[in-house]
Amino acid sequence: MAAPEPEAPTSVRSRAKDHSPWNWLLFIPIVVPLIPAFFNADSPRLFGFPRFYWLQLAWIILGVATTTLVYQMTKKRGDR
Repeated sequence: MAAPEPEAPTSVRSRAKDHSPWNWLLFIPIVVPLIPAFFNADSPRLFGFPRFYWLQLAWIILGVATTTLVYQMTKKRGDR
């Protein structure tokens, strides 16, 4: 007779079922930097830096802002 498998902790089970629509926003910082039209010119320059360099920083800020928004909107209200 086989021993029953131990159950996974409830936190693991609840995270696996997290299909919030807010999670779709996480594709924005992945897809937007892959669009070549954004890098196709040298101007405008920002503080003397070509578009390519300051857009790299903008993508980081976009990624952090999007991740923070999704985290705040999907976290459980009772958790700390």
